[in-house]
Amino acid sequence: LFSTHPISLIYPLSALMLAALLLCASGAPTPGAPTTAPAGDSSGEEEGEATSDLLSTWKALAGIAKQHKKQFEDEFHKSVTILESYKTSSFPIKCPEFNFSREACYHRLAKGLQVYTVLLRHVEREYPNNLILSAARLYSSVLIQGIKEKMRRGDQVSALTSGQEEQLLREFDTPDRYHRKMTAHSILHHLKVFLADGTRAIFKRERAWAGRKAVTFHAANS
Repeated sequence: LFSTHPISLIYPLSALMLAALLLCASGAPTPGAPTTAPAGDSSGEEEGEATSDLLSTWKALAGIAKQHKKQFEDEFHKSVTILESYKTSSFPIKCPEFNFSREACYHRLAKGLQVYTVLLRHVEREYPNNLILSAARLYSSVLIQGIKEKMRRGDQVSALTSGQEEQLLREFDTPDRYHRKMTAHSILHHLKVFLADGTRAIFKRERAWAGRKAVTFHAANS
């Protein structure tokens, strides 16, 4: 896919298709609605600030992932907080707020998406028609490629080996149907958290990067 289509062409298509998926979700915004964060949104963006193609697509996927809370509560009539009991060490962690470089953060986000791409295979076994699963499965590779293109050493984001993938899925292999469903929901819940944290991390680093470029440009032309 990426050898024949520049990422700049893939992003607009991704945004349109993600928007279509959002229309399938309850409470999704209508086409043409403002893209600035609503009151109370914790993305960390300031109203009216422009966003990159990477951030816009990441935010769209994060928006779809927010639907999980309702999905879980409709099925089990329990609070999603119970899913913390099913959290495992294999779930990716967020970028620290401070003392963590742009390069290191992007590397962590890309690797995190790679891990969730594998973990979603377990979700697919239990909920093959899940909206969040469909969106994440379609656009994780686009986002990973976009992140790598913003890195100085994107080549260091290596693909997971088959052995690593098997190890990730092994801990979810159980004959207990209820446990399988709960772990599938736990994956979706923590994916939502990961995407929300990633939205803030990307925005913060893009804003800092733009600021440094502006200072450099001003210094070179003064």
